[in-house]
Amino acid sequence: MTQVRCALLPEGQREELATAVTEGGGEVVDIADANALIWTSTGAADRLRALLDAHPGIRWVQLPFAGVEPFTPILDDQRAWTCGKGVYAEPVAEHALALTLGGLRGIGRYASRTTWSEPYGHNLLGAHVCILGGGSITRSLVRLLLPFGTYLTVVRNRTEPIPGVAEVFALDDLHRALSEADVVILALALTPRTRGLIDAAALDALPDHALVVNVARGQHIDTDALLTALEEGRLGGAALDVTDPEPLPAGHPLWEREDVIITPHVGNTPEMGIKLLWARVRENVERFGRDEELLGPVHVDLGY
Repeated sequence: MTQVRCALLPEGQREELATAVTEGGGEVVDIADANALIWTSTGAADRLRALLDAHPGIRWVQLPFAGVEPFTPILDDQRAWTCGKGVYAEPVAEHALALTLGGLRGIGRYASRTTWSEPYGHNLLGAHVCILGGGSITRSLVRLLLPFGTYLTVVRNRTEPIPGVAEVFALDDLHRALSEADVVILALALTPRTRGLIDAAALDALPDHALVVNVARGQHIDTDALLTALEEGRLGGAALDVTDPEPLPAGHPLWEREDVIITPHVGNTPEMGIKLLWARVRENVERFGRDEELLGPVHVDLGY
């Protein structure tokens, strides 16, 4: 058994997280006395690196969100690193479903009108949905989409079968996977290999009526290529919770398009997420104290 002594930095001792530490059997302490660190900022990686260098007794670092790209330059194999991987899957999958339905049914088009308009819409029922990514968001999405009678395919690093998914493609087969999709949903980690994955060639591989939904990271999509495909009528629409750049500047052409829905990175909000993160921290404090495998490990060599 290990006595868990946690520091909560850099944004102070949020009451919920301090409670999670104590309920997990740990103690909230100053960084100088800590063997674990719950990092409460989505960034400030340089400050985190400086703290770890100054306090080598830190054996475990918990990062707040599933995306760890701000921290990849400072990851090391001197300690355990965990993140929010899997914590926010349910609310993000729910938002992806909302964006998919909104995009297919033309909700964005109708919402911007001030007069009665011509009908527009496509069914999710029976649609071919291709999901990029094979993690917890995808598994939650599969459960939500199956009642619609969708034909589901997945593109991921490893081609192991996923229950409810008709076919799993490798990343090298991306264009073949996209070629018959009515909807493509991005729910994958941002890595050097997946940055710019949806480029002009990938967009060309999609049918002209396809909807692109992104709840992952804006940098997965070449924004200029996306805009060109929309302007030329080679894409049915886009529903984006994340953009590149982010925030999307006022006056950007994507704001003006009725075939695009944009939400401001709210697949998981702080109000939704704090209770979920609280439960993950409590569980990992318990596991760290029992010298057990931690949940949400960061694969340092892969960067996610």
